Amino acid sequence: MRYFLTFALLAAAPVMVMGGADAAANTGSDRAAVRTLSNESTLSRWAHPEERATVRRRPSAGASQVGRLHLDTEDGLPEVYLVLRGTTDSKGHSWVEVRLPSRPNGRTGWVPRGALGPLRRNTMQLKIDRRTLRATLTRRGKAIWRARVGVGKSATPTPAGSFYVRERLVPPVGSIYGALAFGLSAYARVSDWPGGGVVGIHGTDQPQLIPGRPSSGCIRIRASDLRRLGRLLRIGTPVRIV
Repeated sequence: MRYFLTFALLAAAPVMVMGGADAAANTGSDRAAVRTLSNESTLSRWAHPEERATVRRRPSAGASQVGRLHLDTEDGLPEVYLVLRGTTDSKGHSWVEVRLPSRPNGRTGWVPRGALGPLRRNTMQLKIDRRTLRATLTRRGKAIWRARVGVGKSATPTPAGSFYVRERLVPPVGSIYGALAFGLSAYARVSDWPGGGVVGIHGTDQPQLIPGRPSSGCIRIRASDLRRLGRLLRIGTPVRIV
């Protein structure tokens, strides 16, 4: 079910995963080497899925299944997967490890490289500090945006962990979510997100509660700070919640 009226996806240009030295290194005894594709701080890569491929525990067609890729988010937008690592198996098949936007939080798994579209680069990271109630967006390690935020109540906490931005949405005019919302790969027991569960970053109709702990799991931001964030934050940006 779609709860928002319009959306926009902001992405960098596609890049190839392997080439030059990487391709040369992926031969002979180095065939099974695992390459880091995202450090989730200064350089990360993400992609849209091309098919509902099986996600496996290891980079092998015989490994146990941990789930399947899905093509759309809960809001009906193209799904996004953060790509962590890559390798090639003994038969020459390429695999990539992805973060899974599903319960429980923190799961990863391996899929054939062909199950994903072109990899796109992102040099940002968004950090949410639940203790200090501060958010910081960095680009190549340098802070470019800071703001005070609202997070989950003690009974409905914002989950800690490593996540990423999956979608960007524009709520209806007058919405309690403000003028802009970002859906994350994190899930809470309940949340402010329509339908519940998904942890989002959005505005608020109660700015006097920020900074604070007023939410059901989402991250709330004042309107002026959200407008500035909206000009900077990109799909696929890693989000670290501490």
